[in-house]
Amino acid sequence: MNQQLNGKIALVTGGSKGLGKAISKGLASAGATVFINYATDQETAQLTVQEITDSGGNAFPVQGDVTDEQEAAHIVTEVTDRFNQPIDILVNNATGPQPELSIENSTWQDYEDQLKFFAKAPLLLTKAVLPGMKKIGAGRIITIGSEVVQLGTPNFANYVTAKSAQLGMTRSWANELGRHAITVNLVNPGFIPVERHQHLDPAVIDQYTQDVPLETTGKPQDIADVVMFLASDASRFITGQSISVNGGKTFGI
Repeated sequence: MNQQLNGKIALVTGGSKGLGKAISKGLASAGATVFINYATDQETAQLTVQEITDSGGNAFPVQGDVTDEQEAAHIVTEVTDRFNQPIDILVNNATGPQPELSIENSTWQDYEDQLKFFAKAPLLLTKAVLPGMKKIGAGRIITIGSEVVQLGTPNFANYVTAKSAQLGMTRSWANELGRHAITVNLVNPGFIPVERHQHLDPAVIDQYTQDVPLETTGKPQDIADVVMFLASDASRFITGQSISVNGGKTFGI
């Protein structure tokens, strides 16, 4: 086991499945104690925790709705109280349903539903972890974005708009928090098949990869590896960055 994150406490929202699961397992493999946030699916969270502990890592489930102010604060309190230690690494990964809608079929509520996960939740959690990070004079805030901000995917503006907000938050927060040695970065995955894509028509994947220089989709581990790097001391001089992890389908913002 790589111990570069030994002694660190990490909170991964939506950490029990999909990209979040890979990120949780990756951080644990690097030595961090990982708290896996979930909203309702306790069984899946427990299974992910078990996989990590069976591999020699440390992980705990923590339930809560990250879009609710009181619950978000409680999540952070529960994590910090467990070992009486601040959170070192926050990974904003949680998401909800992502309906594809034309402009005509969209309502403002459709936009707000996405903003709750991609702007409100990171704000609530970041506010909650900052006192601890500032106290120890260090911290890593890593948000999972999307390549759709650069692609401008049609019939998906509700999602694209909310993901775009993450870029502005990342850059502004990086400037504000740099003097506390807290770095803030954005990781933008391309299309990476996970559990919820298991019934997807293979032709859809083939069509996507036609515009990918590496001619393939990524794997969840590709995102986990970048998050692990950004969480480590090796990234100490990197902040405010938007990093695309999509085989070259898009280039930097």
